[in-house]
Amino acid sequence: MLEQERFLYGSALLLCISLGSLLFGVVASEITLGSKLSVEEDNSWVSSNGDFAIGFYNHPDRPSQFGIGIRFNSKSIPVDKRTVVWVAGGDVSVSNNSYFQLQKNGELVLFDASQSQEQWTSKTSQLSVASAFLRDDGNLVLLNEKKDIVWQSFDYPTDTLLPGQRFYAFSTLRAAGQNDVSSLYTLYMNVSGQLQLRWESSIIYWSSGRPSHSNLTAVLTSSGSLQLVAPNLGPIWSVFGEDHDDTVRFRFLRLDVDGNLRIFSWVEVSQTWRSVWQAVENQCTVFATCYQQGICVFNASGSPVCTCPFHHTGQSNSKCLFSSQHDCKSGSIMVEQANMFLYGYYPVNDSISITSINQCKSMCLNDSSCTSVTFTNDGSAKCRMMKTPYVSGYSVPSLSSISFVKSCSDPIAADPIIPLKSPPQAQKESYKIWIPCLVGAASGTFVVFVVIQLAMGFYLHKRRNSYRRLASLAYSTPGSKCLIMLSFTEIKDLTGNFNHQIGPKMFKGALPNNQLVTVKELEATTEARKFRAAVSKIGSIYHKGLVKLEGYCCELDHRYLVYEFPKNGSVEKYIEDSTLAERLTWRKRMEICLSVGRAIFYLHTECREFLCHGNLKCENVVLDENFEAKVNEFGFRMLYGEASSHRASAEKDVEEFGKIVMTLVSGIKEVNDVVGWAYKEWLEGHPENVVDKRLEGEVDNEELERALRIAFWCLQTDERVKPSMGEVVKVLEGTLPVDPPPPPFTCWRSPREEEDSSELGSESET
Repeated sequence: MLEQERFLYGSALLLCISLGSLLFGVVASEITLGSKLSVEEDNSWVSSNGDFAIGFYNHPDRPSQFGIGIRFNSKSIPVDKRTVVWVAGGDVSVSNNSYFQLQKNGELVLFDASQSQEQWTSKTSQLSVASAFLRDDGNLVLLNEKKDIVWQSFDYPTDTLLPGQRFYAFSTLRAAGQNDVSSLYTLYMNVSGQLQLRWESSIIYWSSGRPSHSNLTAVLTSSGSLQLVAPNLGPIWSVFGEDHDDTVRFRFLRLDVDGNLRIFSWVEVSQTWRSVWQAVENQCTVFATCYQQGICVFNASGSPVCTCPFHHTGQSNSKCLFSSQHDCKSGSIMVEQANMFLYGYYPVNDSISITSINQCKSMCLNDSSCTSVTFTNDGSAKCRMMKTPYVSGYSVPSLSSISFVKSCSDPIAADPIIPLKSPPQAQKESYKIWIPCLVGAASGTFVVFVVIQLAMGFYLHKRRNSYRRLASLAYSTPGSKCLIMLSFTEIKDLTGNFNHQIGPKMFKGALPNNQLVTVKELEATTEARKFRAAVSKIGSIYHKGLVKLEGYCCELDHRYLVYEFPKNGSVEKYIEDSTLAERLTWRKRMEICLSVGRAIFYLHTECREFLCHGNLKCENVVLDENFEAKVNEFGFRMLYGEASSHRASAEKDVEEFGKIVMTLVSGIKEVNDVVGWAYKEWLEGHPENVVDKRLEGEVDNEELERALRIAFWCLQTDERVKPSMGEVVKVLEGTLPVDPPPPPFTCWRSPREEEDSSELGSESET
């Protein structure tokens, strides 16, 4: 608990000597260098008005784990209602005996005693921090001697925004994690200023519309409205809470664990936090709101609940999973679920086709990997097929969708059928009927043949445009993850007969809804069956750092992959062009390194089976419309049927990643030409000489040291000492220390070069 008497005395003294109220427009209490908070002492730093405090709090789902964060602290709010509004490091937690300190070097540090290491830092040791303040608006700020703000918690929101806190383009709110698992729900503002609620960074299930202005910021006002504000124009988009303009002392905007964005107001009378606005009105339509607990329905009181109306697979009593194995002796049936919409959430690769309800059911019955389908008809008949046991959805009486879940049919007892002989008279009579029946059958066959020929002609005539409807359908829903199979004719159509070449065997194209795509031509060296199987695996891989595979073509000797189009091109282009290189700031280069590292780490460890990239280079790292890095052309070894050992493949990716880091740091594409010189400069204490001269002194020295060290480790000749991609990511994040690397490197292959590197190593030891 807070030591109120000591705090009031200390804050009164600090107010006498502080200029906080004059400098910031809000009253604040000073936090001096060396100040420390600990779990054991349960002490806090409190704002001068007492409305906010920063201190340790206990995780409700992890009794022995603690977080450090800013919370409401007003006496008018009961202790159990004092909501946490900012957490250092997001979901980072520490054990007992841990502490949080403003160190003498001006850096905020969260230290975990059980692991004897820093879990989070503000990375401000180079910013000449002189003091800190927790302001009356809940913002924790670090100041230099001139009282300029050099760091503030408002710039690093976790799941909450307070009134007056600005939310900028490329910023993210992430819902609080549960049971040591980070949430997949985020609020994101894209480059055009659109707010988006996302699941797994790719499924967009709510947005604020499409603003036509640039440099927008989002802000929660003290009067209870969420606004998008344009410079010199004021609000251009707003939503209002139910108590807008009412006298309310405390408000906040939070992305809740259920994936919905809400504005909360403190109600003094009832002593509760009340939700006065939420982004998604129907909670059941929040993507994966029930996750592994089945589908979302509304109970008698009108509240959303999760229910599992399907047969469990037996994998877990707490999970509602569809059976993906249908080895049914009695055959399979499709169980109808009226007024229900289903979708797969892992992986998100539902296929959509335009067909009838009966054909929709038949397609699932005839596909051994299909678990369920949903049929909708809101102007066009659409069939959504799921091929995963991880299926969720929602059901409301007014919903027109009908879903069918595959299940084994019950055994049916049946008597053996014994054929009976026809009596002689019946045989004689049958001959009288046989000849006219034969004539009729022949005539009917001829008519059917003619009709089929006409239908085939009509089909071939229409086929050229049929895929356009299917493709439009697949991309009509934000965040759709449908893998489309295209013919070679359709590939020629969407590329304009290959008129827009953007690289070796790469072409620019456009889908019917004007969404741009990249078409990659491959050699037809793999048989069609194996190629389709490999594409299916690649198409099921989703990560925000990997370019999304939209579709493919496998027809005769034609092999094409269709990817999302990176609007800002490859990183290689920016490295080579001096003008474009200005956009690759030091911060952006380090973000690219981290994004690529996380993507490769995902391929190595988090896919259902190990997958290497095999050709990692700046050319295959692209920048999307938000200038975020994504890795392209992964999994090609699988497409060509190439086999390689797990270890060798991983080491190759690690080595190539080291070269990418060196290129981004130095601005030089040919790493083999500079790595020896770069190591020598680093070894002699001049790492700044390695940095791309076009960056003009904006480099963070600690990040530079980490980047060079991990790059040198990645380029080691001795494969046994190379780091894993997991270790690489932790080093770049600053959560894992890295030792000084020795020579030689993989690019120093000749005996003379290895001898030189050994001499250099000997010099470093003297």
